[in-house]
Amino acid sequence: MKFFKPILAGAHRKDRILACIGAILGIIVTVMVCATIPHEIADLPIIVAPLGASAVLVFAVPSSPLAQPWPVIGGNIISTLIGVAVFQAIPNPTIAAGVAVGAAILAMSMLGCLHPPGGAAALTAVIGSQNIHIAGFAFAFLPIGLNSITLVIAAMLFHRMSGHSYPHRLIAPLPLPTTGVQLQDIDAALDDMHESFDITREDLKALLSRAEHHAAQRQASP
Repeated sequence: MKFFKPILAGAHRKDRILACIGAILGIIVTVMVCATIPHEIADLPIIVAPLGASAVLVFAVPSSPLAQPWPVIGGNIISTLIGVAVFQAIPNPTIAAGVAVGAAILAMSMLGCLHPPGGAAALTAVIGSQNIHIAGFAFAFLPIGLNSITLVIAAMLFHRMSGHSYPHRLIAPLPLPTTGVQLQDIDAALDDMHESFDITREDLKALLSRAEHHAAQRQASP
């Protein structure tokens, strides 16, 4: 059995090990920082479970559009606010749970901060403890907002030391002949496939341009 077999393009064993180390340090730092901030309501968690999922994204796939600072911070906070509002508006917890997650996806999509752990944050606001319900909208900022901001700062520092760019910086595509793949071709292909992929159009164009460059070099070599 081959360990650390990548399921993501470009993933290497070193990157996976660094992601593990980064997640360990990021969560520890987040807990330590957030533990110093007093809560007005007793027994609120110092760190919330959705931050574990956020850590997977920001440390394992830092180039993902879903892992950038605005999706992490905005997605978690906005989704929690929606979850609190839905809990207060819909007395049936089963219906409230579904509506909270669906509304969070809609809001994050419209505001450009789609972040999968945001769905868990919205759900936590509905099915969480009595103290979470007492905290109300403040729960979105403390601990969730503070958790998210601290994790993002920790990720920025870690990736700077480990040699990755975070927030992700677009790598310029290589010059292509006029017959090369352009953004409109990528848009047309995406329309044909009717699928969403965890990569920006611009990153995809840069990747394809470099693949075409290497293919041309290989074909030109004797």
